Amino acid sequence: YNQKGKEAGTIALPEAIFGLPWNADLVYQVVNSLRSSARDPIANTKTRGEVRGGGRKPWQQKGLGKARHGSIRSPIWVGGGVTHGPRKDKNYDRKVNKQAKLKALNVILSEKFRDNEILFLQGLTLENPKTKEAKAVVLDLAKIKGFEKLATKPKNAAVIAMNEKGTNAVKGFNNFGNISIEEYRNVNPLMALNCKYLIIAGAEKIFAGVKAEAKVEAKVKAEKPVETRPKAIKKSTATKPVAAKKEKAVAKK
Repeated sequence: YNQKGKEAGTIALPEAIFGLPWNADLVYQVVNSLRSSARDPIANTKTRGEVRGGGRKPWQQKGLGKARHGSIRSPIWVGGGVTHGPRKDKNYDRKVNKQAKLKALNVILSEKFRDNEILFLQGLTLENPKTKEAKAVVLDLAKIKGFEKLATKPKNAAVIAMNEKGTNAVKGFNNFGNISIEEYRNVNPLMALNCKYLIIAGAEKIFAGVKAEAKVEAKVKAEKPVETRPKAIKKSTATKPVAAKKEKAVAKK
């Protein structure tokens, strides 16, 4: 389609990205890891050493018949420190392998493609960085069958993935709270799952590079020589005949 919502032809898509079966376990692990890594801990409690006060012993150790205490900021006192409370210095980062993250993204794209939630555009350009022009583009794209919620969904309506972000396009869509614009290389599985629709602008340029990389990898694998290890030669453990040694000894005598 073009940005006015009219058909503009067909495009050949790589099967390695849009033809994968659904893998719920992989997507669950990757998305949970990304959410955990994006977590910014806010809840924080103070220990007895961080609460102000409590430097003086409240009463003498012995002789008053009361329980012994060394500080009024002990965790068992009201207004004292907190034991085992949440701390903001906790690290929630989780490592995600690059190949697992990429495959999870491709699995999500394949599922969205089967559900008709991906829209391919020739390109997306705005003459001026105006919200009015961006709104006109959204209304035109919402006329396409299956993408009617693009103009009415209040949150996470779409992510526009572009080959290169133009300044006018970024500024034009900046005032939309339900649409975000990113470069295709920066789209991650969490971003693709959170949005209803994924609009890929300049798809031919994006996937032409993907096809070229696949061809290069296949060529390298075909040309790579097979390493052969030299065969180990077994040393003979046979000993010299004893009779020959005896003959030499007799000759010397």
